[in-house]
This record gives sequence, C-alpha cells and structure tokens, in this order.
Amino acid sequence: MKILEKIFHIAVYTALTCICLAVILPVFVCDQFRIGGESMYPTLESGDHILVNKLAMGARIYRKYDFSDPDMECFRMPGLRKIRPGDVAVFNFPRGRDREKIEFRINYVYAKRCIGCPGDTVGIDAGFYYNTRFPGRIFGSVSMQDALRGMSDDVLKDMVEYVAAIPYSPEFGWTVRDFGPMYIPGKGGRIAVDTSSVRLYSRMMEYETGALPEICGDKVYLGGRHITEYEFSSDWYFFGGDNVLNSKDSRYVGLVPEDYIVGIAARILFSRDPYTGIFDWHRFMKRIDSDAGKEK
Repeated sequence: MKILEKIFHIAVYTALTCICLAVILPVFVCDQFRIGGESMYPTLESGDHILVNKLAMGARIYRKYDFSDPDMECFRMPGLRKIRPGDVAVFNFPRGRDREKIEFRINYVYAKRCIGCPGDTVGIDAGFYYNTRFPGRIFGSVSMQDALRGMSDDVLKDMVEYVAAIPYSPEFGWTVRDFGPMYIPGKGGRIAVDTSSVRLYSRMMEYETGALPEICGDKVYLGGRHITEYEFSSDWYFFGGDNVLNSKDSRYVGLVPEDYIVGIAARILFSRDPYTGIFDWHRFMKRIDSDAGKEK
C-alpha cells in the first residue's frame, strides 16, 4: 500500500512539474514558432520551427488580456541584453489590423533580421542594407542583396510587390533598392519636426500619443498644438527580411516598437517540409547566426 501511495505521489508531482514547465517556459524562457514563408530565405525556410529566446532581452508580460483591443499594454522582465543589429527576432507585425495604423494583433508574428536599433541611422545603398554604426558590414544575405542591386527596374517591378518604400512620398523617393538614411529613434530621442520629417515619423507619433500629426501650411500640429520638435517615449527598431525580393518588412510598414518584440531567434529546432512532411535533419538544432560583422 505504501508503495502504491509513493508511486501516486511521484506521478502527481511529475504531472504538476510538467504543467508548471509547460506554462513557465513559453512565457518566461523560450517558445517555438513555425516559419510559414520565404521572407528570411536562405537563413530560414518554410517549415522551420525556431526556438525564440525570451530571457535574452527579458520576457514580455501582458498587463491586460483583452486581445481584441488593438492597444496592447505590457512590461518587460529584466533581460541579459538588448537586441543587436544582425540578430533575427520574432515580433508582432506592427500593422496587424489596419494598414495605416500601428496596432497590436496577438499571434500575428513575423521573423526578420534587425538592421537598426534605437539611435542608429540605417538605409539601403544599391540594394545593400547599411547601418552607419557598422561601416562596411552587411546584414543578411549577400546573394539576395546582390541580386537586388543588379536587377533592372522593369524586372524589379515584376519581382516585388512594391518598388516604392516608406514614406511613399515623391519628396523622399525612397525605394527598396535605395532607401534612407533614416534615423531610428529611441526613448528620449528628439527630432526636429517639419512638413518633411513628419511624413516619416507620423505613425510612430500617433502610436505614442494617440494623435496623428496634422500639416497646416508649413506648420505641424499634434493634438491641436503647434510643434517644431518631438521627443520619443519608446524604443524603435528597423527589421528586414534576408530575402529582400520577397519580404514585407520595415521598408514597407515602418519601424517596430520594442513592446511588439517577442524575443531573439536562437536555433532551428527542426524543419519539416510543409508539402511532403519530410524532416530535414541537416537543419536540426541549427544555430541562427547574427550576420553583424560580415564585410562587403
């Protein structure tokens, strides 16, 4: 009888431990996500299941659980480090509900490579991403960006969904092949506000204040007040897909607020072909490397 009681206690403790781990690990430590497209090819392929490290930058904890509300409230646990240019991260897509506004949508996540962090200045020069903090370094796939550089305008228009990039203004004339330079704001960072800069940062200002800036003549108004300068209250990031010819990223939808970032992609747990169901064991536990540091 005592043996059966001991076995019962062990079984209960084991079950409770498994339940606790099943809840704690995905929230605080790590979680897995399936790649369903080709935007990060050749680094990530459709069918890859990736392990996302939440400890690195700190787990994101929701303050409210009404996910029908597009305004997400959260705080972040203390982490080991910030995201760095070159890291691959998983984040909630910033235009999750409305193509115009930055709004939260649960489980609508993308995996992309970080090109720029708060305080950085980034751009695209003849098809290649650059970050002025890392002169001469390439972020992402050399072959894909080289293909973008050498592609004629006519072929490019057939290959990509849109050639024009944010802020979609003739005044800027930015494209997926020649973009920027663009300053990536961080908390406490300031920009001069005029009728030009507001076109680039208006949606971020709306996200932070709840009011969309308005242009009246040569002046800019926010919440009915004339402004010539703006101080950001959030950290922002520029993300790009390695497959620059087929990626919906910051070139098209703008910057991503830090609150939307889930974590840093660490490894490919396993890969299973979405059409045949066959496992690719060569990708089992493959490390997802940062490309920061590669030279042109």
